Amino acid sequence: MIKKNKNESSPTFYYGWYIVLIGAMSLFFSGPGQTYSNAVFIDYYILDFNWERSLVSGIYSAATLAAGFLLFLVGSSIDRFGQRTVSLTVSILLAAACFWNSIVMNPFMLFIGFFLIRLLGQGSMTLVPNTLIPQWFIEKRGRAFSLMMIGGFISSTLFPPFNALLISNFGWENAWRILGTMILVFFVPIVYFFMKNKPEDIGLLPDNKQLDKNGNDTSPRLANDVSFTLREAMRTRQFWLLLLCVGIPSMVNTGLTFHLVSILGGSGLSTAASAFILSLMAMVGFPVTMLAGFVLEKIKVHYMFAFVFVGQFIFIITLYFTDSFAWAIAFGLIWGLIGGIERIVISIIFPDYFGRHHIGSIKGIATTMTVAGSAFGPLPFGIAYDVFGGYNEILLIMMIFPAVGMIASLLSPKPKKKPSL
Repeated sequence: MIKKNKNESSPTFYYGWYIVLIGAMSLFFSGPGQTYSNAVFIDYYILDFNWERSLVSGIYSAATLAAGFLLFLVGSSIDRFGQRTVSLTVSILLAAACFWNSIVMNPFMLFIGFFLIRLLGQGSMTLVPNTLIPQWFIEKRGRAFSLMMIGGFISSTLFPPFNALLISNFGWENAWRILGTMILVFFVPIVYFFMKNKPEDIGLLPDNKQLDKNGNDTSPRLANDVSFTLREAMRTRQFWLLLLCVGIPSMVNTGLTFHLVSILGGSGLSTAASAFILSLMAMVGFPVTMLAGFVLEKIKVHYMFAFVFVGQFIFIITLYFTDSFAWAIAFGLIWGLIGGIERIVISIIFPDYFGRHHIGSIKGIATTMTVAGSAFGPLPFGIAYDVFGGYNEILLIMMIFPAVGMIASLLSPKPKKKPSL
């Protein structure tokens, strides 16, 4: 039982921290829909079905893009029905999608499988907690997101070697079945019994703030938490520039992750070494994310976004010159550092700029852009490999995008809402 304080306006231990834990679990169990998880399966599809790498890349990109176009519906559903209902529905469907992927036999079935896990896993299972945390935290939003992101980093650390272990021992078909069962057994019951949509639903305020004797909140930042509607947000320059900013990292990271086994294989590194680099990236990002959330409570977020793009440019250059395991480790370290900051920035910037009351619809559009960006990531890498027999040319082209993102982020200070006439 949660102990109440003397004026009973808020509990001693804030329920929002349980929500952070549930959000972290949602990020963790989004793993089956994430590229770092699917990357382990790709070479087995190519080997078993004798498919071209560009075919699988194209299917993955097309399915991801199709899924991205539907995420705005998930966002509007969150505003209408609440995070709990949407999360419960999505997690059950994601488990079913894992079972579907265990029986794929042709390109059409693979497209359906990729579409479902990208829509439900990569998109919806990350969209829900990213709209849930802003409801519960304003002043402590940065640290709350930092703690929630632990789930994502644990997921990206564990799923690549875990999937490789499952496939080597049980085959890729049974690996998918095990992943689906895990979601049903562990995550669905937690959502059903413990997820709450917002603190006001259980008589609390964001950040565990208390009401004064006149019934007013005691948080200046809560009082100044102005919310934009989706239509109002779309009228700002910042909204469109930020959509570009969230699409670029998604495109670059997904392309690199999807083909990392092949890219590093060209430098003589094994699949196990590539899986280690993916895990290393996640392990480095973990402490960085913990620190970044606290830092972002103190500095302007668009400056940190610009720094992310500078770092992205550096790790692409590093990968371009990678020709040994030592260079690969350097790439993984830089990638992890920048990825740790990037995740917090992308999670915080939309609720900070546009408020929490319509965050489902707004964040749904942003997530659509994120997924669309990831859809365009693998295909050019696959085409470049089939045409040039390697990845040097596409890595040079990819250096253009961080430069564009840096400029866009610097042109995106926090907008001010115009008063209604």
